Amino acid sequence: MIARRQILGMAAAASLAGKAAWAQTAWPSRSVKLVVTFPPGGASDAAARVIAGPLSEKLGQTIIVDNKPGGGTTIGANAVLQAKDEFHTLMLSNSAPISIAPYLFDKPPYDPIKDFAHVVYVGSVANAFVVRPAVPAKTMPELIAWIKGQGKSVPFGSGGQGSIGHIIGEMFKGELGLSMEHIGYRGAAPMFQDMMAGQLDFAVVTLTEVLPLARDGKLRMIALTSTQKAPSAPDVPTVIELGYPKLVAENFVGISAPAGFPAEAQAKLHKAMSEVLADAKIVERLGDLGFVTKPMSPAEFTAFVAAQVRTFQTPVKASGAKL
Repeated sequence: MIARRQILGMAAAASLAGKAAWAQTAWPSRSVKLVVTFPPGGASDAAARVIAGPLSEKLGQTIIVDNKPGGGTTIGANAVLQAKDEFHTLMLSNSAPISIAPYLFDKPPYDPIKDFAHVVYVGSVANAFVVRPAVPAKTMPELIAWIKGQGKSVPFGSGGQGSIGHIIGEMFKGELGLSMEHIGYRGAAPMFQDMMAGQLDFAVVTLTEVLPLARDGKLRMIALTSTQKAPSAPDVPTVIELGYPKLVAENFVGISAPAGFPAEAQAKLHKAMSEVLADAKIVERLGDLGFVTKPMSPAEFTAFVAAQVRTFQTPVKASGAKL
């Protein structure tokens, strides 16, 4: 009994010492890595680079954007979970590593809810059904008719195997009974190169990535997978307007940490990002990228993530996509 009490006493003392050490070394005590699970140039990467500088100023430490693509976005997510740096490695969380990737494995590499603390919701961006100008379809009914009229399986591109574009394409295929074949690229850039070269006619990609090409008339957006119109593309209809509510799928971005991220640090990070997102210029820059921002508490963001996981779990598994 004495030995057990001594052990319990030592454990309690260690816990108190740990809390005291945390109090003495306030987070962040050095630079913070913000891991982006995609290559440079995509929607998540663009959002990360918009917020990194202002967030650095608010926190008093440098925010380093660290691109770690691969493994269907699980390489970056696992890097965050495995970092041993007192929560100085965070993830720019998004739909791919949180809502989709875990269900592309027979044995998920992590639990998107239990293994992370979801602290800050930044915003969401719609995905777009996109075609080359040479494709005659200009509306969703025309796109569906064009696909059915090809007499063969029509390739559709996305930014990668298991990406949100891939899953939306599979949802589209299943909902309309279309004959389509997924072509996964290593990011949107090489996919757009193939579209420019006439080697790919149709793709599903985030609004952020396609906006510059669509504005230049090099690609045509048919519809957005959002519930409301995007200010950056006001003339493009949503799937809700067009009568396809089951195709709604928005790519969110936020900031998540490994589970156990201390409450004091969560509060500090959330406060700092709330101040960043209260800046009209930052909101405008994100809006130019296609993002719609919205204030959420950590609890609201966590509930939002849980809802996203439930929404995507079935179509991801039904797609048959595997990693």
